[in-house]
Amino acid sequence: MNYRQTIDYLYSQLPMFQRLGAAAYKANLDNTIALCNILGNPQNNFKSIHIAGTNGKGSVSHFIASVLQSAGLKVGLYTSPHLKDFRERMRINGKKIHRGYVTEFVKTNKKPFANIKPSFFEYTFGMAVQYFSEEKVDIAIIEVGMGGRLDSTNVVNSILSVITNIGFDHTQFLGDTLEQIALEKAGIFKPRIPVVIGETQNKIKHIFLKRAKELGSPLFFADHNFEVRKLKTTGKIFPKLAMDIFKQEELFLKNLVCQVAGLYQQKNIITTLQIVKVLTDIGFDISEQNIREGFKNVVTKTGLQGRWQILNRKPLTICDTGHNIDGIKEIVTQIEKTSCRELHFVLGVVNDKNIDAVLKLLPKKAQYYFCKANIPRGLDHDKLKNIAGDYGLQGKSFNSVYEAFSAAKANAHKYDLIFVGGSTFVVAEIL
Repeated sequence: MNYRQTIDYLYSQLPMFQRLGAAAYKANLDNTIALCNILGNPQNNFKSIHIAGTNGKGSVSHFIASVLQSAGLKVGLYTSPHLKDFRERMRINGKKIHRGYVTEFVKTNKKPFANIKPSFFEYTFGMAVQYFSEEKVDIAIIEVGMGGRLDSTNVVNSILSVITNIGFDHTQFLGDTLEQIALEKAGIFKPRIPVVIGETQNKIKHIFLKRAKELGSPLFFADHNFEVRKLKTTGKIFPKLAMDIFKQEELFLKNLVCQVAGLYQQKNIITTLQIVKVLTDIGFDISEQNIREGFKNVVTKTGLQGRWQILNRKPLTICDTGHNIDGIKEIVTQIEKTSCRELHFVLGVVNDKNIDAVLKLLPKKAQYYFCKANIPRGLDHDKLKNIAGDYGLQGKSFNSVYEAFSAAKANAHKYDLIFVGGSTFVVAEIL
């Protein structure tokens, strides 16, 4: 098989949650353990930082990877889903896994894995840990796919567990209360291994404290120790965030610059700084200059995409992968702070989300372009339009993301705002 045939095999032959949804979900680690055994358990050959959470885990993964790269380490980064290229899922110091490695891995393991019948995610996780092991990374940043306790990634040799926050997403698998979801995500805690919680949520704080105490794991709430002040956006062509960071009421970093413009990223920056603090306490050599360089160049160093990403200036065109209730709240807040003549909103969602809760949050004063991403899980564009109408969201439906985006661009005045979102897969198609 060549590379293209290999990718077609991975997409077409293996159950893929991003495309199929529940049919591809497996509620145990049996396949992953069996698969890793066949590979010789490469996940045990390097240190990992294991990152879970409802929102922000992708950004935090890229942030800490960039900081550690700046500190001179060889850093593996495993994230999902990818936006344009399968190889985005596995990077070392920002460089995507080689096509030849992907092809050879599938060729070598297709037969040994046949009896396991792995899912797409299990297969790609095995590929990632084998790659990181063979390339002898100093450390790997491993983002969970979903949940934590039963996620395929929960076999890694972690030196630090991170939970960014807890919100309502994948409730059909993780539970329909914050407490149930928190318990699932706390399943990544390991005995005596430090834990960082990004956002203190009083309703579920006790769950993390109890679990950490049971395991003898030191626990740190990032927002108890670090605070963002004087947050602002700088740069007109390529906007960045600038802020002062206070650590326990004392100025820690003045005018820290981050190469992204999403105001919601301040939470993820705080979480990353707490991770850095824990790492330095256990022996990592990370300087202030490493921190500044890591944040200032995070997109350049890691390839981070789809987070309040500016695609065009006139009209201002922005995409963001935020798709659940908490993510949409943050996006709407920033849209409201963005000056424009009119708002054009290209919107598509998947069919297994609580879309009513999302739709009621969206701005009514906008022209909507309803569409369906080219995946089986995508909600039909006409059905989306009809449901959205019940919430006062008006617009037209289109047969594809491309058609919807093209119509928005054709209708928009140069001082308007075009926003593309609602689903990671809608963003992927316009990038």
